Parts: sequence; C-alpha cells; structure tokens
Amino acid sequence: MKPMQKLRRMFVLGADPRHQNSSPTECENLYSAGASVLNAMVTMLKNDSSSNSYYKYEQVVLKMIKHCQEEGAGGTDLVQGVLLGMVVENRLEITNCFPFPKHSEDEDFDQVSVQYQIEMMRNLRHVNVDHLHVGWYQSSYFGAFINRALLDSQFNYQHSIEESVVLIYDPLRTTQGFLSLKAYRLTPEMMKFYKESDFTPENMAKHGINFETILQEIPIVLRNSHLVNALLCELSEKTKKDQKFSALDLGTSSMLEKNLRQLMECVDEVAVDTNKYLNYQRNNFRQQQTKQQYILKREQENLQRKQRGEPPLPEEDLNKLFKPLPTPQRLDCTLVAGQMDSYCKQVCEFASQSLAKLFMAETLHADQNN
Repeated sequence: MKPMQKLRRMFVLGADPRHQNSSPTECENLYSAGASVLNAMVTMLKNDSSSNSYYKYEQVVLKMIKHCQEEGAGGTDLVQGVLLGMVVENRLEITNCFPFPKHSEDEDFDQVSVQYQIEMMRNLRHVNVDHLHVGWYQSSYFGAFINRALLDSQFNYQHSIEESVVLIYDPLRTTQGFLSLKAYRLTPEMMKFYKESDFTPENMAKHGINFETILQEIPIVLRNSHLVNALLCELSEKTKKDQKFSALDLGTSSMLEKNLRQLMECVDEVAVDTNKYLNYQRNNFRQQQTKQQYILKREQENLQRKQRGEPPLPEEDLNKLFKPLPTPQRLDCTLVAGQMDSYCKQVCEFASQSLAKLFMAETLHADQNN
C-alpha cells in the first residue's frame, strides 16, 4: 500500500461523527494565545468577515510562524508541515497543524513521515482535536516556491485527497511588515495534464497549460479565537503612541532589490531555455530537409531502375536512418515563467505600498513642521 493511500485509509477510518461539529479545545486556544506572545508579528493578524472567500483558515498561522522561527534558520531553510481540519459546506476550515519530523540522511523520509503523521493524528483524535488531513504548508524564501517539487507534492495530495491545499508562508517578507500567507491548488487542467506525465509542447497546447493555468490562488480568511482577540486588544492598549508609526517604515529597498535580482535570474533561465528550444527547431528543420532529400533521391533511383528493368531498392526504416530528435520539455520553462509572474506581482505590491507610505510620511512631516 502506497504511503498516501495508507494515510487516506487512516483518515477515513478515523472519522468520528461526533467530532465533525467540534471546535478546537481550550488547550489549543491557550497554546495559540501563548504562541502569539512569542511572536511579534501577531499584531498583523486581523479579522476578516468576507463571505466571498472559498476557504477559511483558523488558528494555524501562529504555529507556522513559531515553527519557521525555531527550525527555519531565519527563513533560509525549508520548513514543511501538515494541515488538519474539516470540510464544512462549501469551505475548508483548517484548525490545526503540526510539522514534519526531522530525519537523518540514512533514514527513509517517506516511511518516517507517514508513520509520524499517523501517530500524531491518532493522538489528536484521542483528545478530540481535528485530525483529518486537508493539505500541507511550506515556507518560501522571497516567494520562490513554484518548482517541480511543489507540483509533485501537491499533485499527490490532490490525487489522494481532493480538497487538499498548500499554504505558502514567507517569513522573510513577513519581517518587513507584510503578512505573506497564500493558499494554492492545482487547476483541473493541470491535474489532467500532470497525470499523463507527457510534458511535450503538443500536450501542453492540448490541455491549454501556461504559467497562468498551473496554480489557482484560494482566498484566505483569518479568524482569531476570543483569547487571541482579547490579547490583541490588551497589546494595543499597552503600545506606545510613538510606536504606532512603525507601519510607515520605508526600509523595503532591500526586498525590492532582492526580488529584482531573482527576477533577473529567472529571465536568464528563460533566455537559456529559449535558445535550447530554438536550436531544437533549427536542427529538426535541417533533419526534415535531409530526410525529404533522401526520399526524393530514392524515388529517382527506383524510377531509373524501373526503366532499366531492375527491381526497386528494398524499403528502409527511415526512423533508424534519421532518429527523431528528443523534444525539449516545456514544463520547467513554464514554471520559471510562473515564478517571474509571482516576482512581478510582489514588486508591484511593494512599489504601491512604498509610494503610499511616502505620501503619508510627507503629510505627517509637513503637519509636524507646521
């Protein structure tokens, strides 16, 4: 039995009708409130009552932040974990999470991870905490997460658990005052395309795959428990007035510079891949010309032999004489294009927020002088 199938069987057998309508225990709320004290970024969490959001996320953000701070080495190391929750009507509520276990190079990560997840979910079920597997989360470095590894993992999750979602958290960008938390799923077209494992340009055109149809972003609604809301109110009252202008910090030039450098690297990768594809088209055109000339020459020789009363030349396998050139896969280049699109959106967002801060700072400075 495959690891994902084994986990899926565990989820189905572990479902308890009494648990479907239950909420996180008071201990979980206390843990979330305690974790919020350890994280200065808790002040960025806001309530959002939008009814248009398809997925709703509850108290898992603080645990992810704490996990990234403790094991992420300042945001440079990859951090991953499991999302737990339940499907309620037309939305997915994520109420709990736990990290993937650490492992040595000699250990089989799949085997260790599956056994650890099953044991964790069994223990959570025993204390009446949401234990159904609904996705996974991952940290990213300046939003660099669109790659083949993420596609493989998310495809396996969605193939085994249809409602699965991946949550991307950027700790480095969050330290600059922007809570970077996004949810993604593979589009239905991408699921069909990836299932065939045929990444040729023809198959991509058949399914309409491009950098815009790989992932679909899911709206997120953050909801805090009453204990966290009370803590935020208390922290807000204790905050000094001169500290309330920290949101006007203009120190985003380093983030913009880093995003532009990464964007330049992606452009170089696309340029190299484009040159490879152009070379393939050029070599393929030359091979087709040579093949047509060979066929035409054979036909002329057979015509001359027929006029002399000689038998025609034996048929030859042209594929052996002219071996088809391997078609370059376009998926990697499409992923790079998607990453470039993500960088461009981040640059636009940073630039717009920086301009707004500049105008606000100018107004405050003018009022202070007056």
